[in-house]
Amino acid sequence: MTRRVWLSSIALSTGCGYHVGGKADLLPKSVKTIAVSNFTNLTARYKLPDRLTTAVTREFISRTRYQIIPDATQADAVLTGAIVNYTAFPTIFDANTGRAAGVTVQLVMQLTLTERATGKVLYTRPNFDIRERYEVSVDQAQYFEESEQALDRLSRDVARSLVSAVLSSF
Repeated sequence: MTRRVWLSSIALSTGCGYHVGGKADLLPKSVKTIAVSNFTNLTARYKLPDRLTTAVTREFISRTRYQIIPDATQADAVLTGAIVNYTAFPTIFDANTGRAAGVTVQLVMQLTLTERATGKVLYTRPNFDIRERYEVSVDQAQYFEESEQALDRLSRDVARSLVSAVLSSF
């Protein structure tokens, strides 16, 4: 009995070496505040930069220790970005009507996190590509435009991926 307790305590104390993903923070200790600048929109999609900026700000606030401030001249680091491409294309067609039943939205962004005092680039991703799929009702009586909800989901996905990538310098 004591041998079993002893082996159990050794197994528990040594651990397995695994840790929860997304908990790393490889930014310099000097960075305590981050300004998330409004993303530049190089596409024709209306209000997309506002959604993305808001989602990224919320994600930084909820998942990190950093204080998010609006003034880039007062921040330790500044996140800038541009929406380079927005594409929505049908991926599934209804066999009876030939109309689109599924649409995929693809977003391509350029992102950079820069330490303001030194100008050092802490994170850059010149070709950040993310996609979101949504369904379209083929019955006109039941039709409900889903693209706005898809853009909300896409914005949250961008925010989650971006904050994880910044924290792990991936």
